[in-house]
Amino acid sequence: HVQLVESGGGSVEAGGSLKLSCTASGYIFSGCGVAWYRQAPGKERELVSAIREDGSTLYKDSVKGRFTISRDDVKNTLYLDMKALQVEDTAMYYCAVIRRTVDCLWSFLKGQVDVSGRGTQVTVS
Repeated sequence: HVQLVESGGGSVEAGGSLKLSCTASGYIFSGCGVAWYRQAPGKERELVSAIREDGSTLYKDSVKGRFTISRDDVKNTLYLDMKALQVEDTAMYYCAVIRRTVDCLWSFLKGQVDVSGRGTQVTVS
């Protein structure tokens, strides 16, 4: 099955920027789509952003206007461009694939993913 590898994390000061990448071993932009999740220590994993098969996107309210999700179908790569980073954005960031084609919003919000990567750490101080 497809494998996902995240990269691009790091340590930045508040107000800084990072661009995360998620490279897949195969085509992943079908079904409900793909998403970025994050999990901070002691907190549950939460949806940050998602991009559906048709290219439509959704974002967690607190990252709207600061984060941009995009994809490269040829390179099988998902991106998350993060600007104006805040301390509250500190977390492990994961990309994930949801292959089903129904109940997509529920699946994204509940984290009902089919494949997930190991994550990349983002630390904002």
